[in-house]
Amino acid sequence: MSYSHWFLVVDVIRSTAMALSASSAFRLLHGIFAVYKPPGMKWKSVRDTIEIKLLQELNSLQQPPPRQKILFLPQSNESSSATELTKVVTSVPVLADHKLVKGPSYTYMKIGAGHRLDIKSSGVFVLGIGSGNKLLTDMYEQHYTKDYTVSGMFGKATDDFSDEGKVIEKTTYKHITRDRLERVLAMIQGANQKALLIHSHVDLKSQEAYEMAVKGKLCPMMKSPPLVLGLRCIEFNPPNFSLEIRCMHETQQYLRKLIHEIGLELRSSAVCTKVRRIRDGPFTLDCALTHGHWDLQSVTNAIKDCKPIATEIFKDDLENGDEDLEGNEGRNIVT
Repeated sequence: MSYSHWFLVVDVIRSTAMALSASSAFRLLHGIFAVYKPPGMKWKSVRDTIEIKLLQELNSLQQPPPRQKILFLPQSNESSSATELTKVVTSVPVLADHKLVKGPSYTYMKIGAGHRLDIKSSGVFVLGIGSGNKLLTDMYEQHYTKDYTVSGMFGKATDDFSDEGKVIEKTTYKHITRDRLERVLAMIQGANQKALLIHSHVDLKSQEAYEMAVKGKLCPMMKSPPLVLGLRCIEFNPPNFSLEIRCMHETQQYLRKLIHEIGLELRSSAVCTKVRRIRDGPFTLDCALTHGHWDLQSVTNAIKDCKPIATEIFKDDLENGDEDLEGNEGRNIVT
């Protein structure tokens, strides 16, 4: 595509966006979507930044015209003999509707946060706008699993399990091999599989439990302690290593502590250097908007692209007996 053709396409997109009225654009902002939260940024700052940006762009679009009111205004009629005053019916705009009087048309937007990420973590962060807040609640109640890539470093321990904490111990790590690490990972995963069966509240000897386990549908029917469902090493270059972890009901601090405990099991110590969420239920990195795309057009497109996911979440919720899509809006879900 030539540069002139590319600029023409951009102009067409911009003119189309400007032609869309603010009210029409606002009606499209109902649903769920995912963004990529960078490390060092609080989840609330991510949400607030997106809200401010969307409100600014909505207020820059075409607004509805001011209402009109009818007034009887005096008008002079000059004749040859004298000047007569008569009242003429006149339509004038309502001053209260002028933007300089009423201010911005859009000042608030209900944006709910899904499973949160702490300030040190990065990755997939799901948000809901309007009716999408109820879908966040439905998503939370489905007990979806989440995937992370977590990096660690052998040889030291800190007071907060991260590489930024105060060092409280230094140890050797030359004796650690990949085979030893993987044996520890298998032990941890086995212990968590047993915990999963217990918290799923099914008869472990029943056919139902067997079929659910085969299909990978075993999950707690209510809030449970953090559970690790999958754990594998994807990089081993001592003292550095990286794991891919599939879990549920976790916090990012729990994952950092897990790295610390792995170090102890290997008769050494370890700190966590990175926590990155790569999947939250049906949302993956592929559908997460990066910081440069936290704008009205990108968010609207993301909500549209995520409609199949929203439909599936709603379908799963109906199968669990909840048919109230409109009720209980606006709950912000805490991991």
